Amino acid sequence: MDYDVRDLTLAEKGRLRMEWAEMAMPVLRRIRDRFEEEKPLRAVRISACLHVTTETAVLVNTLVAGGAEVALCASNPLSTQDDVAAFLVKDLRVPVFAIKGEDSETYYRHIQKALAFSPHLTMDDGADLVSSLHFIAFGKWEELSPGVRQWARGLSSEERERMVRQVVGGTEETTTGVIRLRSMEKTGILQFPVIAVNDAETKHFFDNRYGTGQSTVDGIIRATNRLLAGSVFVVSGYGWCGKGLALRAAGMGANVIVTEVNPLRALEAVMDGYRVMPMERAAEEGDIFCTVSGDCRVVRKEHFLKMKDGAIVANSGHFNVELDLEGLAAITASRKRIRDYVEEHRLINGRRVYVLAEGRLINLASAEGHPSSVMDMSFANQALSVEYLVRNRDGLSRKVHPVPSEIDREIARMKLASMGIEIDHLTEEQERYLASWEQGT
Repeated sequence: MDYDVRDLTLAEKGRLRMEWAEMAMPVLRRIRDRFEEEKPLRAVRISACLHVTTETAVLVNTLVAGGAEVALCASNPLSTQDDVAAFLVKDLRVPVFAIKGEDSETYYRHIQKALAFSPHLTMDDGADLVSSLHFIAFGKWEELSPGVRQWARGLSSEERERMVRQVVGGTEETTTGVIRLRSMEKTGILQFPVIAVNDAETKHFFDNRYGTGQSTVDGIIRATNRLLAGSVFVVSGYGWCGKGLALRAAGMGANVIVTEVNPLRALEAVMDGYRVMPMERAAEEGDIFCTVSGDCRVVRKEHFLKMKDGAIVANSGHFNVELDLEGLAAITASRKRIRDYVEEHRLINGRRVYVLAEGRLINLASAEGHPSSVMDMSFANQALSVEYLVRNRDGLSRKVHPVPSEIDREIARMKLASMGIEIDHLTEEQERYLASWEQGT
């Protein structure tokens, strides 16, 4: 079996960590029990590009229980938990290509290894796997890393077309990936249906708000050991991730500032009790900055130059492009690593700015990502969406599809049941009332 992980002797530690995570993932456990009995994914090959964490191991175990063959690579160079990767290879016999801290060339070589698995389905977190597959299929060599380009050019045009033609569908985990996929759909490039798992209510309401909120604060504190209470904490972007992050930072005593480009979200932040202003002004006030916008160059060199001496800058959006690191390098007189995941940039104006985790996902780089109980719902959506794609492989168009509402509701029901919570049900009279336009007062 082909694989590339740091150290297989870490497998036992990874197994124990997965068992701990699994205890807080009752929905996925219930799905796995059914999958083991029904085998809805029998003989289906899945290539997954996800954060290689304990929760992902629980998902992979569920897919394997359903009969699937799975290959896994990392969706971020710093998010891999090496012990979990070792466990998946050694105990579950899953080909994993992921090493924490891998360089860019290795990262894309690992994506190539996952694609070489000849998948029927893809699972993505950021759309790097799907976009690479399309670059290869259409011969867009300039978009590929040198190693992947060399491998892809060795394939015949028929082999490259077959790679994408045999894929019956895919899933996408995060906002950034959904944005990229919708762009592919709009331009007519997307060659198979993809379900936007990110947009399920049981995903973004909980994963983005509660998961990102808690794990981002956790990552910043682990990296810096700084006190949030009394600090000025700047949140850039007030989507679901930004709402959760602002809520958690405020809950720890920080004075929260929100920066936004969307007037509706900015208004919502104001009504939620936060100060709202442009980044140009926030740069002068903030002690800690964190981007969660999904866009590029949100914090630019003109902002870095206005920051206080000792300002801390982090990112919890999917890609590190939210921070203008090239612009920062241009105004940096000297730099040094202060501690793990903290790099000091002494600027040309003499002030010091501290960038966390090279601008990559701070909640996964220096912490452990979302709590297991949150990922339980996110990955339940993944598992059930994959099953839906297999069962409807001939009936879905080549576009980005929502998670079917019945799947969303079923996951919510299973989660409530696992918490011992009961809810009301509509009476026949109430159903008739809601379905009727004739009835008024």
